[in-house]
Amino acid sequence: MDSDHMQEAGKLVKDLQDMRDEGHLSDALLRYAVRTIERSDDRYSWVGVYLVNDAEQELWLHNYVGEPTEHAKIPVGTGVCGRAVEQKQNLNIPDVSVEEDYLACSLDVESELVVLIRAGDEIFGQIDLDSEEKAAFKEEDEVAVQMVADKLAEQLMAERR
Repeated sequence: MDSDHMQEAGKLVKDLQDMRDEGHLSDALLRYAVRTIERSDDRYSWVGVYLVNDAEQELWLHNYVGEPTEHAKIPVGTGVCGRAVEQKQNLNIPDVSVEEDYLACSLDVESELVVLIRAGDEIFGQIDLDSEEKAAFKEEDEVAVQMVADKLAEQLMAERR
């Protein structure tokens, strides 16, 4: 992801703020973010949002673009997505084939990036990106997606009050 991608992320953050100002709720923002991120780069073969269900200690698939997945619910601590929440950190996995508990959405996936949607210690969910290229995700990708995740967290936090 180069400076063009950072500009695209900045534009997406502005669009999301405009949607908030117009009264759109998180469902619309999440859907718009997922679709815009997926279209922004050919390396991204699947982009989705999982939201944390605290009562069940699971991640529930909210919205995605790409092939259907059987992983609509993922226990916290399971797979890359569940581990990111358990460890409270983003995860960039350059080669999913070396992951012991990898939950494959598609056999074609080679690498994965999980960016948490959070406000401080409170984790609302995550943006999950898959690629059919090994080591597809760079630090710039994580930074740009984190900008979007932070804006989404603002809306999710506001709706919980």
